[in-house]
Amino acid sequence: MQQKPSVVMMGLGYIGLPTAALIASKGLQVTGVDISEEVVEIINKGSIHIVEPDLEGLVHNVVKRGTLKATTKPITADVYLIAVPTPFKEDKVPNLSYVQKAIEAIVPVLEKGALIILESTSPIGTTEWMQKLVYEYRPELKDNIYLAYCPERVLPGNVIYELKTNDRAIGGINPESTEKAIEFYRYFVTGTLYETNAKTAEMVKIVENASRDNQIAFANELSIICDKVGVNVWEMIELANKHPRVNILQPGTGVGGHCIAVDPWFIITNNPEESKLMQASRERNLYKTEWVVEKIKNEALAFEIRHKRKPIVAAMGLAFKPNIDDMRESPALYVAEQLKNANIDLLEVEPNLNNGKRNGTIHYKDAIQKADIIVFLVAHKVFKNLDIPKEKIVLDYCGVTKI
Repeated sequence: MQQKPSVVMMGLGYIGLPTAALIASKGLQVTGVDISEEVVEIINKGSIHIVEPDLEGLVHNVVKRGTLKATTKPITADVYLIAVPTPFKEDKVPNLSYVQKAIEAIVPVLEKGALIILESTSPIGTTEWMQKLVYEYRPELKDNIYLAYCPERVLPGNVIYELKTNDRAIGGINPESTEKAIEFYRYFVTGTLYETNAKTAEMVKIVENASRDNQIAFANELSIICDKVGVNVWEMIELANKHPRVNILQPGTGVGGHCIAVDPWFIITNNPEESKLMQASRERNLYKTEWVVEKIKNEALAFEIRHKRKPIVAAMGLAFKPNIDDMRESPALYVAEQLKNANIDLLEVEPNLNNGKRNGTIHYKDAIQKADIIVFLVAHKVFKNLDIPKEKIVLDYCGVTKI
């Protein structure tokens, strides 16, 4: 029987930790690496620092079994997975410093025959750049290691299942690297593994999220138009989707998260003349968030004129999407910050946050009782079917009260 490879996972965040735990559950020895000593300590106790269904039990089991251990420094292994952030700078240029630091951390422990797989969303050509970086530090490894790119396709809140069952596009810097990577993913992925080259795999990930951004922009634009002409956007979309070839998405407060709100810029920045539609989608989704801010401000001002006092406003939800605690690029969080900057008396509600992640949040039931204006920004399941007093003003930008 072939010996299972040892694995190092660089980054133990929303993707890295679930992936490391899933691989460890298949009997592979996994060393998870994170720069945060606090995160390392939490994981080694068999607990987790993020909100993701089914993850805590899985981490507890693999840590107890001894197939997952967290540390702050990588060790020598057969396979290195990199799942670190790739944010963009203020000028929308991708920031690859986290990827570079991950490579620099593993370079000293690399041995011939090692496989490095980048999972972080990255600009086209990053895997080849990564190869050159490794060879600069360790020229003796030239043509003696394997590198590939394999983006995840998961939905926060359902990560464990989708990591295992979703199809994958896997592209190496050469056919041998692609084959090695596919062989590795077969240990824990039941979905189809499609082989390609690194550049194609990198673009696949970006295009998938740019496509979603475009579809959401259409829905958000509809919501603005419907508000202007007095049409219930939720009812309208539901009826339009009765057409057998129409599938309009649901509008929201904007677009957030580390993928859809970020990835299109990886193409736009280097191809400004060829990406006009992507740019328009990004701008429309950013505008929707500003539009929400102004609608709430106007409602607060109208309340103050009627009642001769400032209203208390409840911001219901701060995460970038329902039923998670992730606030990266969150339009709801941006709305809350803008309202506070406008000196609006704001109550912040985020039921998925662990204690200490954000000070000052209150329970949603308390917010409903105290607030004059209740603003639903994220469609968390706990917000559905709430008993809201009739005298309260309700603004719903995510459809949580539509049923």
